[in-house]
Amino acid sequence: MSDKPWLDKIKAIVGQQYGKVYAWDHVNQPMIRQWCEVMGITNPLYLDEAYAKTTEFGQIVAPPAMLQAWCLEGLHMNNYPPGSTDENPYEVLKRFEAHGFESVVAVNSDLSFARYVHLGEKLYYTTILNDVGDEKVTALGTGYFVTLVMRFYSEQANGADEYVGQLTFRVFKFAPHQKPTPQTDDAAPAVPKILRSKPGISQDNAFFWEGVKARELRIQQCQSCEALQHPPGPVCQHCQSDELSYIVSSGKGSLYSFVVMHYPEVPPFEYPNPIGLVELAEGVRMVTGLEGFAKGELAIGSEVELVFNEFEGELTLPMFRKVGA
Repeated sequence: MSDKPWLDKIKAIVGQQYGKVYAWDHVNQPMIRQWCEVMGITNPLYLDEAYAKTTEFGQIVAPPAMLQAWCLEGLHMNNYPPGSTDENPYEVLKRFEAHGFESVVAVNSDLSFARYVHLGEKLYYTTILNDVGDEKVTALGTGYFVTLVMRFYSEQANGADEYVGQLTFRVFKFAPHQKPTPQTDDAAPAVPKILRSKPGISQDNAFFWEGVKARELRIQQCQSCEALQHPPGPVCQHCQSDELSYIVSSGKGSLYSFVVMHYPEVPPFEYPNPIGLVELAEGVRMVTGLEGFAKGELAIGSEVELVFNEFEGELTLPMFRKVGA
C-alpha cells in the first residue's frame, strides 16, 4: 500500500479489460484508396485489383498502418457504432485529473500487426489498462505514465474472431510545475529558463556524440559486412557482428517523412516545431529537427542538408535544413 489511497485504487484496476469498440464500416476499397492518397502510398497491392489478384492474397488488402483508422469514431467525439461498449476505457485518465494531474502529453504510440486485413472484414478492438507507473518528476511536471493496449480483431461468423494487431498507447498524466507569481519588485529573481535535455551517452553511441562535437555526422558501420545502421547499437543488426566502426556522412539527404508539432507547447522548443525523418545519401534514416522551411513548403522528397546548432552554449545538435535556405 502507498501513502496515497486514491493511487492504490487506480492501480487496483490495472489489467481491466473494456468491451468492444466496432468499426463503422467493413474494410473497403474506397477508404483504402483515400487513405493511400493522403499518405502518398502507391503500392499496387492496396490499389490495383488486377495486380492484387496475382499475389498470395488474391485481392486488395488494407495497408497495415491503417489498422487504427478503421475503428475511429469519426468527426464527432465518442460517436461509436451500435453494439460498441458504453464503458470508458480512458476512465483512469479522468481519475488522475480528479487529483490534480490535469495535463497530458502522448509519449508513444506503437502499432504491431499479426496479418493483413482483407476487403469485407468487420473489425473491432478491446482495450486493456496495461500499466500505471510510479510517480515521475520531469521537466514538464510531476505525474504518472499510463499504458493502454488496444487489441484489434476481425469478427468471424463462427465466433472464432481473429486477432489482427494491436496499438500500445502510453501517455504521461502530470501536474505542471507551479508557475511563479508575477512580482512587482524589480529585484525579484528571474524565472529559471528550461533548457533542452542533454542526450544519454553510452558506450554504444559515444562515438556519435564525439563526432557532433567535432562537427561530424558519424554513422555506425559494421566491419564484417560493411552495412550501415542508425541509431547506433552494440552489434550489427544485419549480421550480429560486434566489430563496429563508423563513416562520416556527407550531410546530404532528403525528407522521407515529417510531422509538425503544434500542441502541447513544451518549453524550450519553438512552435510550430517540424520534426523530420531524413534519409541520408548513405542510405540510413535519422529523426531530426528541421529548419529553413516556410509554411507549406515541407514535402516528402525535399532535399535537405546538415547543420550543427548550438543551444544554451553547451549543447550541440545535428539538424537538417532546406537546401539553399
